[in-house]
Amino acid sequence: MGDPSEPARSAPQPIQPQLGAALNTDLYELTMAAGYFEAGKAENRATFELFVRRLPWNRNFVVAAGLAQAVDYLLNLKFTEAEIAYLKTLPQFEHNHSEFFDMLAGMRFTGDLFAAREGTPLFAGEPFLTVRAPLIEAQLIETYLLATIGFQSTIATKAARVVRAALGRDVVEFGTRRAHSPEAGVLAARAAYIGGCTGTSNAETGFRYGVPVFGTAGHSWVMSFPGELAAFERLQQLLGESTVYLIDTYDTLEGARRAASLGRPLWGVRLDSGNLGELAMAVRRILDEAGLRDSKIMVTGDLNEYKIQELMAARAPIDVFGVGTELATSADAPSLGVVYKLVELEDAGGRRYPVKLSHDKQTLPGAKQIFRAADHDVLARASECIACGEAGACEALQRPVMIAGQLVESLPTIAETRRYAAECLGRLPATCLSLFAAEHAWRVDISPELAALNESVSKGTAV
Repeated sequence: MGDPSEPARSAPQPIQPQLGAALNTDLYELTMAAGYFEAGKAENRATFELFVRRLPWNRNFVVAAGLAQAVDYLLNLKFTEAEIAYLKTLPQFEHNHSEFFDMLAGMRFTGDLFAAREGTPLFAGEPFLTVRAPLIEAQLIETYLLATIGFQSTIATKAARVVRAALGRDVVEFGTRRAHSPEAGVLAARAAYIGGCTGTSNAETGFRYGVPVFGTAGHSWVMSFPGELAAFERLQQLLGESTVYLIDTYDTLEGARRAASLGRPLWGVRLDSGNLGELAMAVRRILDEAGLRDSKIMVTGDLNEYKIQELMAARAPIDVFGVGTELATSADAPSLGVVYKLVELEDAGGRRYPVKLSHDKQTLPGAKQIFRAADHDVLARASECIACGEAGACEALQRPVMIAGQLVESLPTIAETRRYAAECLGRLPATCLSLFAAEHAWRVDISPELAALNESVSKGTAV
């Protein structure tokens, strides 16, 4: 198993080519791009922002995640000959000039990317990231950015909730087998680590991103031997100090006695069924009476933050939680309503501030910055400098990540990101960290300058 309490070892996050990613988008992104090209708008400078209009169910914040994959995508964005040949076969493009396809063949992302650091708690209306680029480039990347930021932020947020419920006990992500695809399992494990999990069972995530990996043995291991004791003996010979016995294949308490009879080396035991609180207490007594007071108890089996909270309230002697399905799918709030909206456009007529005015989907105009004080945020125009509160101390959360298509500096390692997320979450008030929705958990003010711009745009007087 390895000790989940050991410091995490992580490797720098690699830049990995996203093969075929240019077509991993909605068709309308491509048809709009073709339309922009034919209308002579290809080089108009556009600014888009990615944000959520409202927080998911029972959430008082969202942990930003997925930026590293967004950067990988932008750095490697290109169309292959085969992809362009495919587009030419679609009826939606039969009226386009050949120059459009020539443009796609040479297209790379040449724009700017500003973003809140991964691990930052964000609130409704606050941009996770801002893209400023030629209109076609900024448009084509919408779907991919929404998918990677939306999914990983959903899982990182769920992980933060589960970890908080565990009250300092380690939580290991076990969800790949129930994730919505193998790749979703890899990225869910990455996001869960950012959100505070100690590690994952997913070996690919460990290989790619340096996330610590942990594992025990399945019921099939025990069932493949003629008896439970023989299965435990062979596992102990194999794993030594990392030995974790799964003791509920037949009779949980008898399994605990057999495990205890083998003594050390031993990391601990795992419970996967039954009344976990009561069984953990009984198993703890068995292990302690055998002189194995330092052995640990891990529990798994359809856990979530609410079940863990109940176990902690009952003072169950549990050292580690393995959380799978509910974490890797964020089962109670499985999607994040991220949107990607045009907020500025520079064309021959100058700079305009497009807004959406439809009911319940209004947007604020102009590129924005988030300023964070100790007890509230200020959403302001990107050009503003804001002093927050009486002390005037606040932090601008959106930072330059890419300029003119190039990475400004190396991204933080996954371990650095995880530490940063823990520090940020630790500064939030208890109302924000509640497992239930809290009214006015965190205040987000609109700066007077941004409010004035919004009013002038709404009245049609903005310049």
